[in-house]
Amino acid sequence: MTDSSTTGPVVLDVWCELQCVDCHTALADLRALRERYGDRLDVRLRHFPLDKHRHSFAAAQAAEEAVEQGQGWPYAEAVLARHAELDTRGEPLLIEIARQLGLDEEEFDTALIDGRHTLIVDADQAEGKAIGVTGTPTYVIGGERLDGGKSQEGLRERIEEITDRLLAEAGHPLS
Repeated sequence: MTDSSTTGPVVLDVWCELQCVDCHTALADLRALRERYGDRLDVRLRHFPLDKHRHSFAAAQAAEEAVEQGQGWPYAEAVLARHAELDTRGEPLLIEIARQLGLDEEEFDTALIDGRHTLIVDADQAEGKAIGVTGTPTYVIGGERLDGGKSQEGLRERIEEITDRLLAEAGHPLS
């Protein structure tokens, strides 16, 4: 057994809202981080739906259904790629994206109706508020909160610095 399997990956929580243009912009950085670190960095989608976007709560619930079906990040990225369209099309778009990804669209429809993922979304939002999240995207890594809602400038570099430090402290190889 290697050190990496006993200590686990570094966790990066990303408080995100799936109708948020800034979250869409942040995807390039998140992809680069996942590519650089692979399984040494666990990028976790956390939900922070904003009242100003009427379909953001449904989108967060749909993303949790995608997690259940093994396609959390691909689904979130597909929704973010169409964030402007989500504003006008709402839940039918969420189900269409599920179908396009080969997910069980009937389960998506049922999940949106029965609210089975509401508690997860509410818990994420409550935790986000408790730690001072006010906008999206907001990142938390190594106990440090980084606000990407105002600017993405320099955030990926800061996340890399923290990740490298935490990996080194845990005895993980950096490359």
